[in-house]
Amino acid sequence: MQPTPALDLAAIGAWIERVPGLRLDGERPGSKALIARLASLWLPDATVLYTGSTAASIGGRVAALHHHVLGEPRPHADGHWLHALRDLPTTRIWWAATDAPEEYLDAILEAFATAAPAPATLPSGLTRPAGALLLPWATTRRPTGERQVHGLTGSTLPLPEVVAAPPTRITQVAPGDADGASAEIRGSGTVRRAPAAPRAAPVKRIPLAHCGPRPVDAPVELSPEAHARMIEELDELTRLRRPEVVARIKAARELGDLRENSEYHAARAEQSFLEGRVQLLEQRLRRAVITGPGVGGDGADADGANGADGGRRAGAGLGSRVTIELNGDETTWTLVGSTEADANAGRISTSSPVGSALLGATKGTEVTVRTPRGDVRYRVLAVD
Repeated sequence: MQPTPALDLAAIGAWIERVPGLRLDGERPGSKALIARLASLWLPDATVLYTGSTAASIGGRVAALHHHVLGEPRPHADGHWLHALRDLPTTRIWWAATDAPEEYLDAILEAFATAAPAPATLPSGLTRPAGALLLPWATTRRPTGERQVHGLTGSTLPLPEVVAAPPTRITQVAPGDADGASAEIRGSGTVRRAPAAPRAAPVKRIPLAHCGPRPVDAPVELSPEAHARMIEELDELTRLRRPEVVARIKAARELGDLRENSEYHAARAEQSFLEGRVQLLEQRLRRAVITGPGVGGDGADADGANGADGGRRAGAGLGSRVTIELNGDETTWTLVGSTEADANAGRISTSSPVGSALLGATKGTEVTVRTPRGDVRYRVLAVD
């Protein structure tokens, strides 16, 4: 193997341009920085570039890898780093059949880490990320959930939203009519025929490349407190919970037959939930827009402009704590975005009927919320 990968500069540049959400260590990378990071994970003494598993056709999986475009989520984004190489067509593919693909793959990666130690030195200007795993270069995670430490986030475009098919209606036809038979009008010699139903126009399939510009992900409005909570939760899940689940999976796998191993299946189910939550948090944090009192506006800073009572006179916005009164009962709500709403914790979304009615409200005003049972009027006691 060569000391550094033969990376295609044009492919790397197209990748950065194609995926606007691509980040390297939290910042938008240039081609040179991205190439340096990919090269720092290269293992010169290893001959294996990628390992994967599939429960379907080997030919279909290979075709998906071959036709994939760097940065696209489909047909198969796993291993898409391979398309950053100039000499990809010269690689070879080896495969084996097994009844336990995930366990077999994990064993292969264990053997790979033993046989391919990390290089003692790297070419000038390259630094291997701290804590990087010994994995084949284009393999970014293990089946047990451990992920390669590469600093890249948002490296593929988000999957497009799936539009539900319109409802269909089935009409039961009498057997005779279904067979093409029809009754004659008595004495006329004329066959009664039902009017033919109009044929639906054929559906044209438009190639993905001709579908116009991709929709831009809508920003997620978060208060500073919610942003901090998400970062804290993500850190706990990735730094503490993920290693614990990985350890449980490894321990359960040593107990024997996985088909009847309840500990193993429970740990895998927990891992699936954990990884789903991690992906959701990472997606929201990438699209986060911090807003609320004191952030880019006059909310919490109104005291300096309007005197000691200026903050209270400011209209309620995202992050404001609003105390309202209805029929003598007082309730305090915190106005938040839809992603952090929790009525039990006193947080309501600004897109809810009550939350949207309270936006812009000030102390002493009354707001009206339309409900199925009629209009409800709330009196605003305080806005903090």
